Amino acid sequence: MKATLLLVEDSKLLRVANARVLTKAGYNVISAEDGEKALGLAQECLPDLILLDMLLPKLGGPQVLEALKKNPTTAHIPVIVLSSLSQSNEGRLKSDGAAAYFEKSRLESDPHWEA
Repeated sequence: MKATLLLVEDSKLLRVANARVLTKAGYNVISAEDGEKALGLAQECLPDLILLDMLLPKLGGPQVLEALKKNPTTAHIPVIVLSSLSQSNEGRLKSDGAAAYFEKSRLESDPHWEA
């Protein structure tokens, strides 16, 4: 059975490109373009992993992370933060429950990360 990933990204271009790469890698990908939709899909689908952007419309990434970790239904789901924000936020986000933090600009310059 394929692992299900919830990809939360407001940029349609990045959302589609990342979903394509992840699907090709063998994952079942569901996606959300804003924080409110992300919370609803997380509770409804209970994905195996959430890839979360920080700068989102309607409900920002930090609020989504907090709500996910406070909800007993979703608290166990690992959340990896993918953001254009400086990696100086990594410690705070990890203490708030993120499993990992990756700065988008570093991923885009990494030759192993292909969109």
